[in-house]
Amino acid sequence: MNRILIALVVLLSTTAALAGDRADDIERLQTGATVIKEIMSAPDNGVPDEIINNSKCIAVIPSMLKAAFGVGGAYGKGVASCRTDKGWSAPAFFSLRGGSFGFQIGGEAADIVMLIMNEEGMNNLLQSKFKLGADASVAAGPVGRHADASTDWKMRAQVLTYSRARGVFAGISLNGAVLTEHKDDTRDFYGRMVPFRTILRGNIASPKEAEIWHDTLTKYAGK
Repeated sequence: MNRILIALVVLLSTTAALAGDRADDIERLQTGATVIKEIMSAPDNGVPDEIINNSKCIAVIPSMLKAAFGVGGAYGKGVASCRTDKGWSAPAFFSLRGGSFGFQIGGEAADIVMLIMNEEGMNNLLQSKFKLGADASVAAGPVGRHADASTDWKMRAQVLTYSRARGVFAGISLNGAVLTEHKDDTRDFYGRMVPFRTILRGNIASPKEAEIWHDTLTKYAGK
């Protein structure tokens, strides 16, 4: 009887932990949607319409933190979706770590937005792990409601990156940072392990909890 009770307690504890972890994933989706909404609602200081409307994939890391153990190092967990024939894909969860960059005006945390701009960059993202600046060319994205006609953003980078810290929004270099699928978050959210490629190619249904994320992407970046 004691063994049965112990097993039941362990099972209930594990179930509660998984529910809590999934709740964190859902909160990240909601916060990511809020980041996009707030940035794109800025009158003259958001991501240029031409750029976000032409992006292949969008990734957001709410509150990426500087690592205490290294200058310029950082770590954050985020969510990404790519365009498919059926609209935006289900959300894929990832982590981003490392990189030689700093946040504006000494901020200890920043919201990060990454726009994958072409098919080659998208293919790199689908690999479940890639290094910005090595596997994919990366550049700080231009800021302003409309991109300057003289900018060569269509040609020079597979990934354009932005950060917002203490209300300051600007392009930022994430050169050297490594993006990896977060397998634990994926299992928590979908109930099983699903490869990045399967999710981002639109080959798995998106749970209803991701509606706010999809609605926000569709509103500000189109289908």
